[in-house]
Formats: sequence, C-alpha cells, structure tokens
Amino acid sequence: MLVEHSDADELIMPTFTYRAMSSTGQASNGTLVAENQQAALALLQERALFPVEVKEGGESKKASLLGRQRAIKVRHLTMFYGQLADLLRAGVPVLRALDVLARQSSNPMLAEMVREIREDVAGGMSLADAMEKHPRAFRDLHVAMVRAGERGGFLEEVLGRIAIFTEREDELRNKLVGSMIYPAILVTVGTSLIVVLLTVVVPQLRKFIERADPNILTRVVFALCDVLREYGVFLAAGLAVVIMLLVMMGRSDAGRQKIDQWKLRVPVLGKTLVMIALCRFCRILGTMLASGVPILQALRISRDSMGNRLLQEEVDKATDNVQKGGMIAQTFSKCVYFPLDIVDMIAVAEESNKLENVLVQVADTNETRTARMIDMGVRLIEPILLVVMAGVIAIIAMALLVPILTMSSKMKM
Repeated sequence: MLVEHSDADELIMPTFTYRAMSSTGQASNGTLVAENQQAALALLQERALFPVEVKEGGESKKASLLGRQRAIKVRHLTMFYGQLADLLRAGVPVLRALDVLARQSSNPMLAEMVREIREDVAGGMSLADAMEKHPRAFRDLHVAMVRAGERGGFLEEVLGRIAIFTEREDELRNKLVGSMIYPAILVTVGTSLIVVLLTVVVPQLRKFIERADPNILTRVVFALCDVLREYGVFLAAGLAVVIMLLVMMGRSDAGRQKIDQWKLRVPVLGKTLVMIALCRFCRILGTMLASGVPILQALRISRDSMGNRLLQEEVDKATDNVQKGGMIAQTFSKCVYFPLDIVDMIAVAEESNKLENVLVQVADTNETRTARMIDMGVRLIEPILLVVMAGVIAIIAMALLVPILTMSSKMKM
C-alpha cells in the first residue's frame, strides 16, 4: 500500500515506473511511490489495474528534476487552486477540469505543468502524487492538504482553503517588502550623496578652505575624506568580505543557528520576526488540521514555515510531546520567545478540541496586529532616517561654509 511519509522518509521511499492494463483492456503508464515492489503491485490492484511491468526508478525521477527547475509565481498558483476548486464544486470531473485550466492558463509554464499533471492523473496517479513531482511549484504543505482532501472526499474544499491561504500569505509578504522599499531608497540615496560630497565636493573646496583657519569640525571632515580616498577600496573590500563570511556562515548549521539567535535578540525586530513566524505557523497548522491532515504530519510540515532554527526546535519538541500524548501548549509555554496570551489560547483550544479553528483565528488577529506594528515601525524609521541624513549633510555643509565665511569676513576687514 502507499504509505504517508515525511520529508526524511521521502528521500528513502523508492519510486516505481509501471505499465498496466485496466479491466477494459486500456493501457496505462505512470509512476508511484511505495515501500517496495510488492506494495506497488498492491496499490495497482487497488486501482483495478493489472500490472504488466513494474520497475524501480525511471521517468518519475527525471520529471521530478524537471519540476525542481520550475518556479511558478504565487498569484498564478492561487488562481489555479481557486479555479480548480470552483470547477470541482460545479461537478466537473478532475481530468476535464485540468484540461480546461491547461488551455485557459495565461502562464505557459503553469499550463505545461498542468498538462503533465493531467497525464499523470489519467495514468492512474492521484492528484497529490502528480503535484508532488513538481516540488518547486507545489509545496509539501499543499501536497499534504490535497492528499488529505482526496482521501476524505472534500478535495474542492481543501483547494479553496489553499487558495485563500496562499493569497493571504502573499499579501503579508508583499506588505513587508513594500514597507521596506522607501527606507531602503532613503538609505541608498543618502549614503551615495554623502560619499559624493566627501570624495568629490570637499576635495575641490579643500585647497581654498585650508588657507583659512579650519575649525575642529572641518578637520574631522577632512580626515574622513582622507580615509575614504586612501582606504576606500580596502573598506569596500572589507565590507564585501564580511558579507561573504555572513553568507558562508548562514550555509552551515551552526552558523545559521547563531544568526537566527542574533535575529531574535534584536530589540523590536526580534519580537516582530517571532510574531510573523508564529502567525504563519498557526495559519498553516490550522488549515492543515481543518483539511484532515493528521496532527503529527501537520506539525512536521508546519515547522518549516517558522523560518528560524530556534523556533523550529520548539516545534520539534512540541511534536515529540504530542507523540507521547502531551499538548502543544505545554512545550510552547516553556519557550521565552512565544507570547503567553497566544500560548494560553492554544492551550484552551486543545482542551476544547477546537484547535484548527482557534489557530486560524489567532493567525487572523495577530497578522493584523503585526501589520500595524510593522507600519508604525516603518513610519518611525522614515523620519529618523531623514533627520540623520539631513544632519550629516548639514554637518558637512557647516564644516565647509564656516571657514569660507570666516575667511571672507577677515578679507573685508
């Protein structure tokens, strides 16, 4: 039989390519994932297919590699999930619905992928297994939810939930990126302007200003000019080396652990990152539980949404605790990063067996609160950056103008 498996098991489970005949004599080709060849044969029999040839490996691995090279934008996937859910609700068969979406899709890459999925489903593969061959497009979360929907007979409802989930997740991501665009432009333009003043404007006026009696502020500006002129290349190289070291550090487990720890310790930023990760975790876990995914599998998939090794370790501890018969809130209450009010809501939800509903409510409430906090922070950052940049430019201007005005007044006397 085809068994459920985690990401770690997926690397071990073999893939089989088969040729089979249906009861009507129609040929069928495809791939499937099973524990061994006997399990693959049993699965074909469950599908009312008579195996002609079953061998390990083959086309599925090639298709999986092709799938890893493809990435579809979130908005296109959201439309795909929503339209497929609408067609299934209207009573359209899965194969016919996939045909329609392949023809009507405005994205050529998605259209080709849907056609491949349609061929796999027509060959006897489940929709979840066909989607699993394209991991760059369809995340493990979505595949697990679709698989649960297929087994429970509520596939259209699951697809609708995935569409809503991906849309909200994309909105939050776009809001975060959009909020940081203006501050990034301010920093880039302001820094570039200061560098131009120190490397181009100040050296041109320096020979005139040095004839006067430069004050302390002017000498400091001249010293900065000398540093940039003589050591600018080394400073840029040093900055590049630091960035490269951080990138290399982030690729190792120990380095990534350290960086994630630093992130959570940064004032304000750390709390914001925790709230974003926790909201994403609650929404994913709640959506998966409401779609019929077993809690242990849902926890293992949801952990990756945290985006932080320290927080992922807490989810791993909670998974082990649930496996032993405990509660999620028992583990989260011991973590110093998780807000106690959210942990209390999770504990009450577990006691009342309404965890999936409460988790989605927690995500809705705290996403709105986090978005307000981010907007407020960005609004505070913008005037602070403007004041800092204007202050630096004003200091440079004063360092240049004061000696010139002093020299001019002495010449008039």
